[in-house]
Amino acid sequence: MRTELPEIVRADEWAPLVIRTDYTDDAAWGEVVAALARAVEGERAWEAAVHFVEDRRWDGVTGDEALAAAARDEELSVVFLADEVTMRSPLRPLLALDLGADDDEDLDPVYYQELIGSPPPREVRVAPDAVHMVHGNLQLANVDFAEFVEDAAADPDGVVRDVTAAPASPGPLPHPGP
Repeated sequence: MRTELPEIVRADEWAPLVIRTDYTDDAAWGEVVAALARAVEGERAWEAAVHFVEDRRWDGVTGDEALAAAARDEELSVVFLADEVTMRSPLRPLLALDLGADDDEDLDPVYYQELIGSPPPREVRVAPDAVHMVHGNLQLANVDFAEFVEDAAADPDGVVRDVTAAPASPGPLPHPGP
């Protein structure tokens, strides 16, 4: 892990936390920000509050590093990363990382493995228009993270989408790499 990532200070636990970890495409980042703002326009009666972390010290941070840094905030259930895949895909899917999986750390590991058969999923891709829905449901504990992973598995692009949004499939997601 990097020596020290900056502390994340949020004022509103109901605002999704989106951390930019890829600085290769400012226009793509602008599209992500705009899509998150548009996500709640229309019939919904609430504001599109999002806590953005745009600090180059987060450039290239891995999911594990982001989880470790975000875990300092005990009220946070999920963090969203705008990473290389986000910037390269026309869909702009963010990487959602589950902080709630750590709630099971106190269970006996052998019993836990027998109980569930495999470790819980820790990440899933989320379209910008679904970020508020995913965050809100996880904050309220209405839905388990694994249910969003199942939704993504049923999607042709492997992405959680807002069910009220018009379906669109811009094609397969690019894979990060050299």
